Amino acid sequence: MAVVVKDRQLLHVEVRGVVQGVGFRPFVYQLAVRHNLGGWVCNTSGAVIIEVEGEKAVLDRFLPELESTAPPESHIESISALEKTAVGYERFDIRPSIVRSGEYQLISPDLATCDACREDIADPHNRRYRYPFTNCTNCGPRFTIIEDIPYDRSRTTMRHFEMCPECHGEYDNPLERRFHAQPNACSHCGPALELVNSEGNNVPCEDVLNNAAQLLKQGKILAIKGLGGFLLACDATSDEAVTRLRQRKRRQFKPLAIMVTSTSQVEQYCWVSPDENEILNSSSSPIVLLKWKPNSLISAEVAPGLKYLGVMLPYTPLHHLLMAEVGLPLVMTSGNFSEEPIIKDNDEALRRLSGIADYLLMHNRGIFSQYDDSVTQVELGKTQVLRRARGYAPYPITLTFQTGQILACGAELKNTFCLIREKYAFISQHIGDLKNMESMDHYEDTIELYKRLFRIEPAVVAYDMHPDYLSTKYAMALQDKGGDLDFMAVQHHHAHIASCLADNGVQEKVIGIAFDGTGYGTDGAIWGGEVLVADMSHFERVAHFEYVPLPGGAASIKKPYRMAVSYLYHYFGEDIFSRCPLSFMKQVSDEEIGLIKKAIDGRLNCPMTSSCGRLFDALSSLIGIRGIVDYDAQAVVEMEMAATGMALDAVTDTYPYGIKYEDSQYIVCFADLFMAVIEDLRFGKGQGVIARKVHNTTARIILDVCSRVSKERGVNVVALSGGVFQNRLLLRQVSNILTDYGFTVLTHSKVPCNDGGISLGQAVIASARLS
Repeated sequence: MAVVVKDRQLLHVEVRGVVQGVGFRPFVYQLAVRHNLGGWVCNTSGAVIIEVEGEKAVLDRFLPELESTAPPESHIESISALEKTAVGYERFDIRPSIVRSGEYQLISPDLATCDACREDIADPHNRRYRYPFTNCTNCGPRFTIIEDIPYDRSRTTMRHFEMCPECHGEYDNPLERRFHAQPNACSHCGPALELVNSEGNNVPCEDVLNNAAQLLKQGKILAIKGLGGFLLACDATSDEAVTRLRQRKRRQFKPLAIMVTSTSQVEQYCWVSPDENEILNSSSSPIVLLKWKPNSLISAEVAPGLKYLGVMLPYTPLHHLLMAEVGLPLVMTSGNFSEEPIIKDNDEALRRLSGIADYLLMHNRGIFSQYDDSVTQVELGKTQVLRRARGYAPYPITLTFQTGQILACGAELKNTFCLIREKYAFISQHIGDLKNMESMDHYEDTIELYKRLFRIEPAVVAYDMHPDYLSTKYAMALQDKGGDLDFMAVQHHHAHIASCLADNGVQEKVIGIAFDGTGYGTDGAIWGGEVLVADMSHFERVAHFEYVPLPGGAASIKKPYRMAVSYLYHYFGEDIFSRCPLSFMKQVSDEEIGLIKKAIDGRLNCPMTSSCGRLFDALSSLIGIRGIVDYDAQAVVEMEMAATGMALDAVTDTYPYGIKYEDSQYIVCFADLFMAVIEDLRFGKGQGVIARKVHNTTARIILDVCSRVSKERGVNVVALSGGVFQNRLLLRQVSNILTDYGFTVLTHSKVPCNDGGISLGQAVIASARLS
């Protein structure tokens, strides 16, 4: 029983942030015991609550240490302390969790295996030696197993595994690093591996991991169940194995990621900067795009025609153990078919991956939410997230303002959605392209999960203006159901710029450069080469690339040579095809050229576009780099690769272009550019030189337009957004040239510049308009 003690002070402390599932309560317990303080700590649905009692001088040390020495994977957003009357706590306890209706907490992403757990699985004397599901409060699954909050084992997929006495002892001991580690288990009581063939028959073996490793060494393809779903793996040094994987997955050219055992092995294949090394070894452990060393042992089929390789290190004990057994770099790519979500359940994997994988390495720990690997690169001295999923989501973007509860539905391609409340923007993990029912089911299920976890009931729904996007149709279906929801259409490129502003914590008006492939414009045309003067609530289109026909609509995206024909016909008429024989024309029949011209003349399925992505497609095809694509932006990516290299850094020339002023907008015209490219082709200039000049010219155009707009509007901050700015060379050129001329340049870091960031932009625009 507590006894009142004089000269003691009691503090009631609330800590908010990612402070559950990361060892925060045992940390508080140990800190309090070390300072000889009484009281208690517990989780609630909204925060960690601490009551701590002791001498004032000691409490004055306790509070700063609470923040400065917190567990490495915790993220403290706020600490509030209220002084109360001392009650005489005789000891410090950890109390059971408290469920509070309507409250929510921040949830940790899944975390890569910590050093201590890696030591456990490598130690023959440790009871978790070679146990592939080892974890502690500093690492392991979090978001992928959580069904609801507070984060207790009973609300995770681990509730089906009853801990053995030894594991329970760790779980209950606040001095153990596995205290209340909800996925805690061992080989006696936890999840187990199973190796089956493509028919689903168990493969008898004494050592599953060793057997799986031998199969990979033999060139077999394995489907491996990981944290957020199945990955398809094969020997990354074998042309035959990688080619077979591509054929079975129907993924002819799109680059694949690889996994290697350590940083030292990465350095055998790629150049790695200190910043890149830090990201590789972080608890997020994403795929990092690294510059590929020539004559590498990695098969050229892993990333055909590219100079960058997607690399990650093992991030689960299963990966560490398997990689150590194999001793080879492995391709690790999402276990799915093109444009479908990653597969997470064993039964579905057997049904759908057996035509790709020779064997499946499965386990019986449930995955509640699918989770792809994140993709990052380091450019302009900072990390840029290109696909935000494992290791990052669902940790929120912290806004610089308070807001109500809003759902933003995102775009069609590279979809994410965003739910915001108060100062937090919860951007979903990468959902993918919304082009089939499997993706839509994943999308809708994940929206419901986020609403439940973060106790959000949106009052407003924001969506893209494009009427045919499935994300827009989802919003329209909500509208049809009635209720008190407000609905707000948001223009695609305004959302791009707003997402960049939110990413940088900026609310002021900027010149927004929104360059991408496709976005529905306010005039019904397909935008994509846009210059806006914008803030989070409004935008004005002040410049854009000249409209040209998009023959066949989406067909031109798959066949960039159609855009080359369109630009040439638009600017020079029919004579250009006979007057200037061009090599790219060899892949286009006279009949198809006739059909394209007929479609343009009759405006038959031929919307107008200002897209920078389509301009680059046309130029890539024209100079003979890529006329037909296998994956999104392939032609543009390969043109960037052709333009990249030390030998081309000396190419500083630009092509001519025109700018006209109509209806209060600058319009960039490319007739002179195309004719100059044709002249360079006629005189035998190499693809790399021409591609570099195209990049130089694009950077010069941006500077030219920004200078005019800045002079007129008095705006000196430029935000760069849209998928085109995944192009490292162009991003670097544009940022450098604008900075040299005195502009402040904002680029993306925490959220993708591509359509994966659109949902954040929609959400903050909706919030700004409401306020």
